[in-house]
Amino acid sequence: MSKPPVPSPRDRLRSFAPKLIDLTDNVLFGDVWERSGLSKRDRSLITCAALVALGRTEQQRGHFARAITNGVKKDELIELITHLAFYSGWPTAMSAANVAKEVLEEGDKK
Repeated sequence: MSKPPVPSPRDRLRSFAPKLIDLTDNVLFGDVWERSGLSKRDRSLITCAALVALGRTEQQRGHFARAITNGVKKDELIELITHLAFYSGWPTAMSAANVAKEVLEEGDKK
């Protein structure tokens, strides 16, 4: 028997913080991510770098997966994390590496 679909993080918050999710859907992903000034791949690299540097592990999961979908290679994501170890600190890089490992292993299973 297959498992029921797991609601996305946004769907889990939709009834609790509807305006926040509306802004996320329509402004962040509907406008900012669709601007032509940067490719989605570049936006993903920038976003992942910021999330690693800030230690935002909860947000890394979704954005690491999005980065792969947007054309960032596994080795590039690992290199981004390794590079940032020297700028954002070893603990942020180690935490991000653990998240990336989980995300990439889950992607390999699909």
